[in-house]
Amino acid sequence: MRDQPEPPVEEEPDAEPTGAMRPTSGPVVVGWALVGLVLGWGLHPLSVRLDRVPPLVTWAQPAALFLLAAILGYVAWATWRAVHVRGDRLLPHQAVNRLVLARASALVAALVGGGYLGYGLSWVGDPAELADDRLWLSVVAAGAGLLGVVASLLLERACRIRNNGHTT
Repeated sequence: MRDQPEPPVEEEPDAEPTGAMRPTSGPVVVGWALVGLVLGWGLHPLSVRLDRVPPLVTWAQPAALFLLAAILGYVAWATWRAVHVRGDRLLPHQAVNRLVLARASALVAALVGGGYLGYGLSWVGDPAELADDRLWLSVVAAGAGLLGVVASLLLERACRIRNNGHTT
């Protein structure tokens, strides 16, 4: 005999969802950045060991990260104005989408920023022809990744609302 799917449980129309999402913690962001740092640092020696040309860093990489940070910053600003200045309420799916975007972007920007920093630091003291270019462009990309983390955390904060005296 096959199991029949259970009918969906219907909620009362006036029932408010319960629960809260905690903000992204600093140690989690730092942990992702450290993982990126180690992976980025290992990319240069791994490329040499495999007899491959280490990846070039061009202005396109930091520009893409700056663009991400700018978009996230704008969405954070617009969300803050809507929720905290004008007092608008976000639709539940809008709030969830922005929170997921903020959290994912914070973690990925930390990972990528740490990766570029590690890759750049692996070129310190290297006599290769393009070592200085790789170093400085990687540091710029790491800075852009940091801006992405900050903008993501600001977006997450902009989504927070006060509900019955408690911040959710």
